[in-house]
Amino acid sequence: MKRKVWISSIMITAALCGCGSGVKTIEGDVAVKETSAQAQEKEQTEAAPEEAEDAAAAEDTAQYSGYAFTYDGTVIGMDMDAAPVVEQLGEPDSYFEAPSCAFEGIDKVYTYGSFELDTYPTDDKDYVSSVVFKDDTITTTEGVGIGDPEDKVVEAYGSGWTEEDGMRVYEKDGMKLCFILENDTVASIEYRSTAVEQ
Repeated sequence: MKRKVWISSIMITAALCGCGSGVKTIEGDVAVKETSAQAQEKEQTEAAPEEAEDAAAAEDTAQYSGYAFTYDGTVIGMDMDAAPVVEQLGEPDSYFEAPSCAFEGIDKVYTYGSFELDTYPTDDKDYVSSVVFKDDTITTTEGVGIGDPEDKVVEAYGSGWTEEDGMRVYEKDGMKLCFILENDTVASIEYRSTAVEQ
């Protein structure tokens, strides 16, 4: 009995070592199938957090009462506590601060490539006072960007706007969404808190 087991072990070892390309082909096929399955699983796993992040951002935006800007999953609403927003956005491209003209403390300006985020101080905290678009690589949550035609603004926000200092202003729940139009084309976009104006 021991001899048969020993002979079987030798035969299996010989078969595994001596099969050459047959074993490699089988291993290659198995590896390819596993890689395809792993790739699909990886795509689903990577897509799920991104979709979840987009859904969470959309839900956060929907819960915000005024107009809100969303950038890479971060919802930025006027008069929000700026600390968690700045933390989520990460290191800014540039930063500037100056004594506030309207409040006691320091106004801060964070620049993130395509937009500028301004804050105002009150009660030992900083709050979002404005978001100013710097180029055409981003859009409002409703899909309007610099360079878009006037019709797209009206389609997204309606005709209930007022004229202020050469800007088309939509106001909602204590904040403003401002557009400057040149030749019926959006030239500037700014989200603005009305708290700064009081």
